[in-house]
Order: sequence, then C-alpha cells, then structure tokens
Amino acid sequence: MKKTEGGLPTAAAIAIGAIAVTALCALYGFTGMFRRAYQIYAFDDAEDMSFGWFVPLFSLYVLWTQRGALRAAVRRGRFSWAGLTASLPFLALALLGTRGVQLRLELLGFIGLCVTLPWTFFGWRCARIFLFPAGYLLFCIPLATFLDIVTIHLRYLASSTAMMVLNGFGIAAAREGTAVVSRGAHAFAVDVAEPCSGLRSLFALMALTAGYAYLNQPTWLRRGVLFLCSVPLAVAGNVMRIVSICVVAASADPQFATGFYHDYSGYVVFIVAIALMVIVGELMDRLWPRPTAAGRCDQPEEDAPAEADASGCGNPAGAVCAAVFFVAVFVFQACTPKATIARAPDVKFPEIAGYTTDDERFAEVQQISEAELTVLPKDTEIRKKMYVSPSGAHLLATFVIGGQSRASIHRPELCLPSQGFVMSNPRNVTAGGRDWHLVNAAKPGGMSFVEAYTFFNQEGFRTASHTRRIWKDVFDRSVLNRVDRWVMLSVHASGVPDRELKEFLAALGAFE
Repeated sequence: MKKTEGGLPTAAAIAIGAIAVTALCALYGFTGMFRRAYQIYAFDDAEDMSFGWFVPLFSLYVLWTQRGALRAAVRRGRFSWAGLTASLPFLALALLGTRGVQLRLELLGFIGLCVTLPWTFFGWRCARIFLFPAGYLLFCIPLATFLDIVTIHLRYLASSTAMMVLNGFGIAAAREGTAVVSRGAHAFAVDVAEPCSGLRSLFALMALTAGYAYLNQPTWLRRGVLFLCSVPLAVAGNVMRIVSICVVAASADPQFATGFYHDYSGYVVFIVAIALMVIVGELMDRLWPRPTAAGRCDQPEEDAPAEADASGCGNPAGAVCAAVFFVAVFVFQACTPKATIARAPDVKFPEIAGYTTDDERFAEVQQISEAELTVLPKDTEIRKKMYVSPSGAHLLATFVIGGQSRASIHRPELCLPSQGFVMSNPRNVTAGGRDWHLVNAAKPGGMSFVEAYTFFNQEGFRTASHTRRIWKDVFDRSVLNRVDRWVMLSVHASGVPDRELKEFLAALGAFE
C-alpha cells in the first residue's frame, strides 16, 4: 500500500482529512447547541449546570491519555458502513433538536456522533476508545427541570430525614409539607425548596464520582459500583446540609441560618459526599482486592495482526463519500430557519349557571401574585376570575397562557408542596367533553381545596396529561418547526366536601 512521506498509509491519510473536514462542519452545524448550552450553564439558575464546563475538559483529558492507542487504531482502521448506519439516528436527533430548539435532543445527537463518526471512518476499534469520553458528556445534558417530578420526592425525603436526625439530637422539629419547622426557644422554619432538593448536587456528584472511579478503579465493574454509590452519597450530603442549617437556626439566629449560612452551606454537600466517596473507594480496596495487571480493563490491547496494517482504511472512496454526506447534513442543520411562534388562543371565562362573580372577595386576594409576576417568563399571560357556587363555596378559575418558553407553565403538584400543602388522591375525570386532572391539596390544620386543571393549545388539542402535552410540544417544535402557545386552565374550590364534588364537576363542564 502506498504511504505518505511520514509513513502513514495513504488511505488512512485520506480518512483523517475526511473526518477533519466533517468535524469542522459538525462544529458549524452545532453552533446553536453550543450557544444554548452556554446560556444554561452561565445564567439558568433553574438548571444550575455550573459544573457542566468541566465535563468536556475531562473527556478531552481522557482522550489525551489514550492518544497512543488512538494513533494505533487510526493506522489500522478501516472504513465501516456499519458505523455510517449507526450515525443516522443521531443525525436525526441532532436535526430534530436544532429545528425544535430541544437542547437535550441536540446533545444526545452530538454525543452519539462522537462515537459513530470515528466508527465510520476508522472502524469499531477506534470508536471504542471514544465510548467513555463520549458517554461522560451525558452529564452535560440539563435534566433538573426535565426530572422535576423527582424533585418533590427528594424534597420530602430530605425534610423527613432531617427532621428525624434533629429530633434524635434533641432539637424538637416537625415537617410541614417540605419545610422543617421548630417552635422551641429558637423557632425556625427551613423550607427545602426546589433548588435545595439535592437533584442538582446529585448530578454534579455523579459526574465527579464517574471521573474519580475511572481514574481510581482498575475495572469497569468496580467503577460501576462506585458510581452507583454517588446517589445515596449525594442524598446524605444534602441531608447533612439541611440539618446543619436547622442546627444553626436553633442554636444561633434563624435569619443568619436561612440567609448567609444557607447561601454558602452548599459546600457542606460536597465536603460530606466527597469524603464519603473516598471512604467507599478505600473500603472497596480493602474488601475487594484489586486484580492483577493482566486483569485490568485499561491495559493496552495486543497488536493486531500485521495484515491489518496493510489494509489501511480499506475504502478511501467510502470515506470521502461519507464526508460529503455528513458535511451536507451539518450545513443544512446550521441553516435551519427559526421556528414560527403560534398565535395565542382566545380564552374567555364562561357564565356558569347559578354561579355569581365575587369581585370584592377577588380583590382581597391579589389577582396575580408577586411570584407569578417575577418568576414566570415575561411573555406569560395570566387571567383570573372568582365564582361563588350556590352553596357559597368560592371557585378560582385561572388561564395561564404560555409564551415561547416552556417555563411558562408548570403543574400545581410542583409548587403547592413547597407551600406546605399535602397532595393526595390524584385522578382523571371528564366534564363537558374535556378531560381534567383532579388532585386534593391540604395543609395540616389549615385550608384545603380541590384543584382541577387541563391543557390546550392554539389548534384546540386538549389533554389533562402533562406527559402528552410535553410530547405534543416536542413534535410540533421539532417536526413542524412551530412553537405552540399552550394554555393551562385550572379551577380550584376551597373546602369542597365530597357531597358537593358533583356540583364542582358540573361547574367544570361550563369550560368547553
């Protein structure tokens, strides 16, 4: 086989040039993804992905340590049609993510291409070297808001565990919703809010543990065991943080505990969790002896047969054709037009037979709360109206008209528990031809109400399922290149007894 002046097979040199051009065009195609990731890592407090900057740096470091094996794999590599086929679904994810402004889909496509592109041009031996560095990039995907249903359970777990630990130390404490309260000599109330659930520190610690396990443990089995330990370690660290805040509040000043100390106590999570991580690693070494050098998973492979070198990359024409195909796709991806924003649907409050409006009562409760004005995106529209039922119960109906951001709408199950409400008896009902989701909410010793909500968009698509709404929105953004304007219609009635639930359902039927 012909060789270049440096001794590299000509076919391999062609493949290197082809993948270099492909990589440059891929960076161009994913420009929007990098920009959106920067916005989230730098400014989005809801996701809190500040650790995301270090993830790609560690992946590059791992590749650098494998540079010798990578050079050998390139020299022996062969063009692979299987790799080209495997890249197609990741290209589709990248295109769908870019068109639909779905960062998670873009990142999944990018991560998959980090493996399948080397596989295409140099074969599976080369792609295998990229498996861990590419897989580690999964920690770059923001999941805090995507897994918001998990947040409330972590908040309950953290507050309940902290309460038990405090009572064990002799500090009288109780749990109200997601808050830990004490009415002793130094009364305090520490709410385990969404940012304090531990979900964000969990992702950061999982990334840290994965890197530590890769460097510290010799086999993939041992690395996997240590990595799985990161979940309970993060939960333990978060509980210790909440306990420390409560101890400071009980022994010193509640305002200092929930102010200055709270802002800097996040380090407690990582100090405790990292210490436990190192201890677990040491225990594994003591209880689970390390394998001999021959059994290590990171030992270099034996050299391939000599004839493998002679084949070079085998199919330089295939490499060139694949590069042309990838370049065309990435250029098309970069030139994707902006999604059109749908017109907001018209909404109006109906007249409910037998019901009257109570403007005086409605004026007593702020029509749009301060939190709604400051937390929700600026293009979110909120309209409310108070009804009085024949039995005297008050019904508060609310239209939340979402804007371009998906953060405009969230389910009541995510915000009410943080206010001390206990959610119970979720169920789906049909009223007036529309599906509704009902849930009971009550504060211990306080108010209670029944909350009903449903969703619809500008095309009249209706559902009471949050999951169906999300997938419909993903499809429309990605495939139709359209940003839907979703509306959440919620109606809640305070103190509705079971015997009056039929009356409440009948009132829901007026909202056609």
